[in-house]
Amino acid sequence: MSRTTPPRVSVIIPAYNAMPELTRCVTSVMEQTLDPDEIEIIAVDDGSTDGTGPELDRLAQSCSTMRVVHQPNSGGAGGPRNTGLDRAAGDFVFFLDSDDYLGPDALRRMVAMADENRTDVVLGKMVSVGGRAVPTAVFSHNQPRTDVFSSAAYRTLGCWKLFRRSLIERLNLRFPPYRNCEDKPFTAAAFLNADGISVVADYDCYYSRNRRNGNNLTLTAADLVHRMDGTRLCFETVARYLDPGPRQDRIMRRHVEWELCGPLRALLPRESEQRAREVFYPQFRHWAQTYVSEGVFQSIAPQDRLIVHLLRADRYEDLMTVARCAKEDAGRGHVVDKGRVYWSHPFFRDPAKAVPDACFDATSRIPVHHELTEAAWTGDGDVLRLVGHAHIESLGPLQSDTRLVLRPSGFRHPDIPVPTTVGTGPHDGQDAATGFTADVDLDTVDSGAPLGSGRWDLYLDVRAQGVSRTVRLRRVRTDANGERHAPPQRELAPGHRPGHGPTTARPFFTPHGDFSLDLREAEADPICRVTGIAWDTSAPAILVVSGRPTGDAAVRPVTALRAEEDSGSVREVPLLYARDGSCAFTAVLPVGKLPPGRWTLTLRTDDPGRRIPVPPVRGLSGTRWFRASRLGRPYYAKPLPGGPRGALVLRVAPVRLTAAALRRVRGISRWTTG
Repeated sequence: MSRTTPPRVSVIIPAYNAMPELTRCVTSVMEQTLDPDEIEIIAVDDGSTDGTGPELDRLAQSCSTMRVVHQPNSGGAGGPRNTGLDRAAGDFVFFLDSDDYLGPDALRRMVAMADENRTDVVLGKMVSVGGRAVPTAVFSHNQPRTDVFSSAAYRTLGCWKLFRRSLIERLNLRFPPYRNCEDKPFTAAAFLNADGISVVADYDCYYSRNRRNGNNLTLTAADLVHRMDGTRLCFETVARYLDPGPRQDRIMRRHVEWELCGPLRALLPRESEQRAREVFYPQFRHWAQTYVSEGVFQSIAPQDRLIVHLLRADRYEDLMTVARCAKEDAGRGHVVDKGRVYWSHPFFRDPAKAVPDACFDATSRIPVHHELTEAAWTGDGDVLRLVGHAHIESLGPLQSDTRLVLRPSGFRHPDIPVPTTVGTGPHDGQDAATGFTADVDLDTVDSGAPLGSGRWDLYLDVRAQGVSRTVRLRRVRTDANGERHAPPQRELAPGHRPGHGPTTARPFFTPHGDFSLDLREAEADPICRVTGIAWDTSAPAILVVSGRPTGDAAVRPVTALRAEEDSGSVREVPLLYARDGSCAFTAVLPVGKLPPGRWTLTLRTDDPGRRIPVPPVRGLSGTRWFRASRLGRPYYAKPLPGGPRGALVLRVAPVRLTAAALRRVRGISRWTTG
């Protein structure tokens, strides 16, 4: 049966000696709730010898949208996946390994998530079958639209995801011919170039299992020889698509920890002396010298810092000693000195080794155990009482200067410290010395002034033995229904907040259990409404905002559109009111003249202390332009989520020239060879 419209999803299944798991894998796609006509199955038999080929042919006889390709064995999963990609016609591509299977509603949910949020990659919740390790952090809650810098998505670089096929073709992505780590550079490139990532966490989408015969490639090709090429390509991919700086450091850190230091410790001592010294050690050393910036070095654990230092210093013998003794040394304790905590490794302050203290500094990584056990309003006042327990592992009782910290989220304001009373336990069996109580008086907490409007995240500055660690205040435990109950919202007494209208304080827990407080000044009768936000069709760097007052048409209380950068820089443009008596207004903001940064948009009123947030608009895309003052360099602006009081935030920044040029060259190459 020929198709009249392209499928929504092409499911690509690479298969090599995949019996008996293969049958359930394929039938799980056939039984999807997504309309069968919207799915095509491309199964590639990669030279199997166990009956996989005939089983695929049998299954295809009952499914008109399934195609089977038989090819000689390629030695890995990348080859058959590429074969499937060359034949895929769907709007999206999903890679399904032949030993795994899908939940019945998986594809429908993932496609809907991508459609609703215009995202290029969708991660569906993974489930372990038979003990196979699966990622969990990224699936703590649904994420309609995020990226690798705002989520844990980059922790999972397996290709078992929904990819928009246009992204794959734009990047000309294919899998390299490696037996292990072949999917990591593919997924990394897709992540780093995706226009948005979605996460489906409220449904079990992908069931990952080990084969009964134990011949999963991740198990049979786990040696260094099978990993090195894929690891090299991971580092090169990140360097290609991200300029040096904090963003590159954040992503590169993952590969330094998981692809460099972890395998070196676990696998290098297993190799022969000659291969370890002459083949693998030079490659590890090159990566440490080339890709571990100072930002990455400071962010990794002491165990990894020590390895990187020895690689950089070309100390092979010491490196092998550290790798061979890694398990034994990992359990060694800590030394506290002048407010810092150090890993008590045999090399620490050994004059013969001369390793810098920075390699052993564990202050920022030593565990802090804490929990908010009670949160309640006290009496009829505006005081929020918080009770809990906390301690820094192995460092004894809390110091009296342990304190609560209120930190603004999405707007500029200094942190607000709140003193605590320590030793107020026991709490749920905890030592009394770990208990704390803090009273947050919302009328006076800000140096005698009321707490301002906006979202405030609460932290705890935990102190012991001169060591200070600041952690997010949270409640880990939930009730029988899996919920955390915050105190009810409260209308704050107006008498203590001169010049402000009625204010509501709403304590709440985030999906991770973090405790926050949201203060909003009520505005029963908003003085104006924004009716439209769009880029000028004749000038891509011009943003047009329109609206109208909600009261008397003769009153014009709103005077200007204001853009404020995070550092405090401000640009304003006046509102142009219509002459027809409607009092409708328009503001024209030349975004192309704004310096790079995050710009929050509000409307300024006659009251200098009162601003009206310009709300984000669904469907407002980013824009690009060329800045003549910078030798014609391209710049972009795009909306960001999470502005203060729900205001629209625009990120203005230069386009990364190397990435843009690479995409352009590839596009020309495909056009000339297509």
